[in-house]
Amino acid sequence: MLYLTKEHAMTTSKGLPIGELEESYDALAMAIDQAGPEKSELFLVKLALLNANALGSAEIFQKHIETALHDL
Repeated sequence: MLYLTKEHAMTTSKGLPIGELEESYDALAMAIDQAGPEKSELFLVKLALLNANALGSAEIFQKHIETALHDL
């Protein structure tokens, strides 16, 4: 299960309903499997940059990076 922090909640104007968040998690897991071990890191970088661009804020993206790194 993915747990988001209070800081994450403060950096997003809206969030996904839990069902859509779970669907997104499943889709991501399947895509990582499809990319395979040799290409999974490249896939994740490409996905992150596409999402950073869609987000439209380097500052918010940086906060998301920090949140994702927390408690790994």
